[in-house]
Amino acid sequence: MSTSHQLTQNSIRGFEAVIGIEVHVQLKTKSKIFCADSTQFDAGDNENTSPVSVGMPGSLPVLNREVVKMAIKTGLALDCKIREKSVFSRKNYFYPDLSKGYQISQYDQPTCEHGELYFYVNDTKKTVSITRAHLEEDAGKSTHFGQYTLINYNRAGIPLLEIVSGPDLRSAQEAAEYAKTIRNIVQYLDVCDGNLEEGSLRCDCNVSVRRVGAEKFGTRVEIKNLNSFRFIEKAVDYEIERQIDVIESGGIISQETRLYDPDKNRTFTMRTKEDADDYRYFSDPDLLPILLRSSDIEKIRSELPELPLKKLDRFKESLGLPQADCETLTSDRVLAEYFEVVGQTSNNYKSAANWVLSELLRELNSHKIQIQNSPIKAQQLGELIQLIDQNKISGKIAKTVFQEMWQSSKSASTIVEEKGYTQVSDTKELEQMIDTILVQNPTQVADYKSGKIKLFGFFVGAVMKQSKGQANPDVVNEILKRKLES
Repeated sequence: MSTSHQLTQNSIRGFEAVIGIEVHVQLKTKSKIFCADSTQFDAGDNENTSPVSVGMPGSLPVLNREVVKMAIKTGLALDCKIREKSVFSRKNYFYPDLSKGYQISQYDQPTCEHGELYFYVNDTKKTVSITRAHLEEDAGKSTHFGQYTLINYNRAGIPLLEIVSGPDLRSAQEAAEYAKTIRNIVQYLDVCDGNLEEGSLRCDCNVSVRRVGAEKFGTRVEIKNLNSFRFIEKAVDYEIERQIDVIESGGIISQETRLYDPDKNRTFTMRTKEDADDYRYFSDPDLLPILLRSSDIEKIRSELPELPLKKLDRFKESLGLPQADCETLTSDRVLAEYFEVVGQTSNNYKSAANWVLSELLRELNSHKIQIQNSPIKAQQLGELIQLIDQNKISGKIAKTVFQEMWQSSKSASTIVEEKGYTQVSDTKELEQMIDTILVQNPTQVADYKSGKIKLFGFFVGAVMKQSKGQANPDVVNEILKRKLES
């Protein structure tokens, strides 16, 4: 899609939105970034704290090695350049939830920088630049009770990887899809659980607007701490409209940080937005630079799994599956792996996709069960599809077998044998059955021969009922057509 077309397509009242996103990924480590405090989510208030995490005088941070490995893994997945030397800095600001008065973060020498990510919006490929992905510690959590504020420092020191996009997004839908793609990647890498409700993944959206065709960016506004994809889309949409209203009424957009109120579907001012100079960054004197060898980086690269978008493209191009099916199948690593085992076992990937996306997901969603806990294992579902393709059972019977597999966890072949579900394909047996049905329904036979060909379905249904669904439909159709048209 050309740039000019994109501008026209995404224009609103003659304006174009310019959006960048900062995604804060909580890395899936057992201990914090600079100390041994637990990262357990549901611990008691201030239980997971120590002199280091709350910044007591004289305490010294020690870098968690696993944090660096996870950052490198994520950076490589985002096609970033990995710096062989990166540095931690102190970001100075004063809030009650930041007890030591500064945050340890990376600034001008981050671990990962200059990457690129693509994803799909309505089947159209969109590419977004990744400015950097830098490590930092989280702050505590403030809870307000009237005139009082309580601080829980359990989150202080939780390891975060902040992924900063370029200003390349042009709509709220693109912003939401980008965030979904980031979550999918970090889940595939197993560096983050992606739980938005628990704050494992949070998004800050930087939004500005400009006249269509203008080169200069407008004044950006940051929408802070969006923790759902639906909120991202709604908040960005609201903010775009708000900024256009301000400009059209002759006002000026202020550089500020805003929060989103989902109940009122509006953003509101939180504070004036700082520039980098306001934070007075300087290298942290208590932490040595991170020094990496190219061999270390390449070893981590060799351990990367197939990423979701690469997997999506492979499913679409090699297996011939529709885009929408591929998007659903690759939305979860375990689901994608399950599908591939079903396809490999059955040697029928299209049927595998249909059964996984329809029957299996319906049951999983209905019973609120995760795919990894499915009572029907992937090999079992693949064997069920094999029985259909081998004409041992009909598609209708297969659905009955599936339900019994769900209840008992038995294999399809065991259930078919125990219940006598084997498909009837014997021509002589089926002919006898069909002859009986034709004799019993002379009026319908006469009507069919006089031109009422829709009655063919009546005869097929009668045969299937008589055979309890076990008659081979292809053989039934062939015999019926021959006898009715003779």
